[in-house]
Amino acid sequence: MEMTVPHPAVPLLEARALGFHRQDEPVFAPLDFQLHAGELALVEGDNGSGKTTLLRMLAGLLHVGMGELRWRGEPLQRDACAGDILFLGHQLGLKADLSARENLRVAAGMHGQRAGADAGAVLADIGLAGYEDEPVRRLSAGQKKRAALARLLLLPATLWLLDEPYANLDRSGIARVNRLLETHTADGGAALVTSHGAVAFHGGEPKHIRMHA
Repeated sequence: MEMTVPHPAVPLLEARALGFHRQDEPVFAPLDFQLHAGELALVEGDNGSGKTTLLRMLAGLLHVGMGELRWRGEPLQRDACAGDILFLGHQLGLKADLSARENLRVAAGMHGQRAGADAGAVLADIGLAGYEDEPVRRLSAGQKKRAALARLLLLPATLWLLDEPYANLDRSGIARVNRLLETHTADGGAALVTSHGAVAFHGGEPKHIRMHA
């Protein structure tokens, strides 16, 4: 018999009447949602509806235009939760002249790394065995995406903010992302994901956050 574990009273992340304006025009309508440990949320909406803007705001890269964001029950402050929230966007954040291994070492130097995690093993696990020390500029688009996704395995972040994580990946890469999400949420992490395609997530029914202008 499967046991249902109740959510803790305080969510990891909470948005209250959250909105954003660009040049005095609203990018999306006010949002209210909560995300608890062990949950995945799919951020849905048409192109231009503000999905990327939302994730960048949650990552602390944009100021909150209106409303409130709370992290573990307290007002979200970027410095206070640095290393606990990991954002992977369209810009992969890789230094082209460094290798995938060197990029991971830079990231780990800034945010720490999971106990027992090793950059070489992580890159092999993500599908880059044999390319660990190749300069990123020489990698294909799919390999660059895998090099960026390797941060999910190495860094100890609790909340993943993934903007189109399946882009430029083949079927095996897409399946790997889904397994990463399932393992992460099963271990008590949480994730917000945007995607134009279907997400084959088998860890339970994800939440849906619908963006409206």
